[in-house]
Amino acid sequence: MLETVYGLLIPFLGTALGASCVLFMKNLPGEKVHRALAGFAAGVMVAASIWSLMIPSMEQAEAEGMGKWSFLPVAIGFWIGILFLLLLDKITPHLHPRSDMAEGPRSKLHKTTMMVLAVTLHNIPEGMALGVVYAGYLAGNTGLSAMGVLALSIGIAIQNFPEGAIVSIPMRAEGVKKGKAFFFGMLSGIVEPIGAVLTILAASVVMPALSYFLSFAAGAMIYVVIEELIPEATQGDHSNAGTLFFALGFSVMMILDVALG
Repeated sequence: MLETVYGLLIPFLGTALGASCVLFMKNLPGEKVHRALAGFAAGVMVAASIWSLMIPSMEQAEAEGMGKWSFLPVAIGFWIGILFLLLLDKITPHLHPRSDMAEGPRSKLHKTTMMVLAVTLHNIPEGMALGVVYAGYLAGNTGLSAMGVLALSIGIAIQNFPEGAIVSIPMRAEGVKKGKAFFFGMLSGIVEPIGAVLTILAASVVMPALSYFLSFAAGAMIYVVIEELIPEATQGDHSNAGTLFFALGFSVMMILDVALG
């Protein structure tokens, strides 16, 4: 149980570390570093979606006796996750950190408030994903290993790092004190452990449809990768850095999940 608590808090720590950037820097890292970080996070999340979510989802469906139709709940859950995030993006602003930050002092406080809301809402599916995986692990699902679920937590934390920064740094640019900007950046990630805990508490509802929930989480994560991280990693003059670090992130996550799991 203690390991579960730590695992649920790791993604929140990633957001907090990202938000802490406002305490040490005035501007974003260089363009090349930004592309590399976005590419690495994208690679980690794609690998996590495959090995930590979709493969266990299919194994769960097979264990439930679906046989050759075990792909069906995976495909259905995946598309529900995609469409859910698509709907979320229709009602909240897109998260393109560098373009939003580049406005600096010209941005309005209302826009930053909407950015906090957007980041917070985008973190809800990730919290659900974490809760679903840990609910399955705690229930003894053989397709989920301790290292596998821990690797997913680490992957989400890496992806959360820039999200904490895109909340705190623009607030500081608008004149908000560093401590307050850090607090709000950190606060945007608190919904993840809360959502994960609520999902675990609802395990009696989640477990009968675990294969759907796992693939739903995978769809939500893939949407975020394609819509937010890939453009950040590949646009501009330093796209090679983003591509190479995508491959690195994918490899690291695959090793964590397969070799150690």
